[in-house]
Amino acid sequence: MSRTREQLRSLRGRAIPQWWRDAKLGIFVHWTPASVPGFAPVGVGIGDLLQSSEPDALKDSPYTEWYENSLRFPDSAVSRHHRATYGDRPYTEFAQDWERGLEQWDPVQWATAFREAGAQYVVLVAKHADGYCLWPTDTPNPHRSHWHCRRDVVGEMSEAVRGAGLRFGIYYCGGFDWSFDTTPIGTMSEVVRAIPRGDYRAYADAHVRELVNRYRPSVLWNDVAWPASGRDLWPLLTCYYDAVPDGVINDRWMPWSPLFATTRFGLFRRVIDAGARRAARRDGGLIPPMPPHFDFRTPEYVTMPEIERTPWEYVRGMDRSFGYNANSKVEDFVSRDELLWEFTDVVAKGGNLLLNVGPRGVDASIPREQSDRLGWLSEHVLVNREAIVATCPWVVSGSATPEGSDLRYTARGDAVFASLRGLRTRATLVEVRSTPLTRVDRLDGAPVSWRDEPGRGLVLEFGAAEQNEGPIVIALRGVEAS
Repeated sequence: MSRTREQLRSLRGRAIPQWWRDAKLGIFVHWTPASVPGFAPVGVGIGDLLQSSEPDALKDSPYTEWYENSLRFPDSAVSRHHRATYGDRPYTEFAQDWERGLEQWDPVQWATAFREAGAQYVVLVAKHADGYCLWPTDTPNPHRSHWHCRRDVVGEMSEAVRGAGLRFGIYYCGGFDWSFDTTPIGTMSEVVRAIPRGDYRAYADAHVRELVNRYRPSVLWNDVAWPASGRDLWPLLTCYYDAVPDGVINDRWMPWSPLFATTRFGLFRRVIDAGARRAARRDGGLIPPMPPHFDFRTPEYVTMPEIERTPWEYVRGMDRSFGYNANSKVEDFVSRDELLWEFTDVVAKGGNLLLNVGPRGVDASIPREQSDRLGWLSEHVLVNREAIVATCPWVVSGSATPEGSDLRYTARGDAVFASLRGLRTRATLVEVRSTPLTRVDRLDGAPVSWRDEPGRGLVLEFGAAEQNEGPIVIALRGVEAS
């Protein structure tokens, strides 16, 4: 067996650490020079664009962190906005404004807000596709001089997050760097075609090793793909696990393959784009292809339909973007009911929620629309923590009660937790039956009565119908599956 295969086999033998399985909630932070203009078109989500057959659909990405790419299309919404607002100002000059905004940054305040929201880990974008580094790297960019922050934002964020008792993770976009490759990306085949090669491979490898050695991240989150083959990638990941034995990596480390080079030819591009559209329509959004090694899956703006035994993490922004978008309106943001129910649904199916925060670039502040949503999570987790953190899926995830309430289950020790949305005066849990030891309580302390109706299930009575802004969680102790 070759050394490369031995290394891959060793990587696959790892078990994902329990801390990650127990966490349930993480915070993603996208904060780049693109958050200074903070503009992307609204009204269409990334899933819609991935399913579109329109040419160059991705030129109008709803992700503000793709601002520089959208500028490469003269007829894009971003280009029209940029010409009207900034004239011919180069994208790179936004980095100066972003660094000035750091004068108002309070990383401890951020970390405290994330902890109070119930998060157990934070993943900071250290380098996105524009190539700008949020740490004073020793590996200079050969194409853009001083294309990094003078202040050690990654280090300060790491200290604040760990000081708040949370795990710290790092995102690094290994698949793109628009300072190395200027290919405009309008389709999924161009996503593959734009992965830099040449001297970028050593550059990205050096960056990741530097980040690992300096900051020892508990999560190493790559995006898009990796620009080198498995022969070079497996030693890099081995180095990471050696440095952080209880660390985890995501599923976006697909190593470069000679097949990627077929995107130079029109026929192969058409085949890739057609396949990507079919996959997006089937999945409802973006679910990355599965690489040879990963610790957890990362569906983006789409959840898994059933309980997943493979560890997974639902990735989404609070609106349709990850980076700050000043163009977003109230209707573009996730509502309180939707946010809390998505969180409930993901946990019931064995996943974590990685919810993104996109701070403003000009003043390093978290916008009110986003801090409100952190507050909603804080209120929910404060009351219902026992049904969330360190739980696992029950025998079924739940669907709906006969009375029409949405229903999800989690389990912890000898307790089963039923979360109900759209609560009526009564809810019948057809999957549950009582035993002589059964005890039923609401986690918010409100009264609930119950009885077991043979052949129907456990019937819960709530008295008058309630109007709730989040799920009602019932602790069921000493029960069995029907």
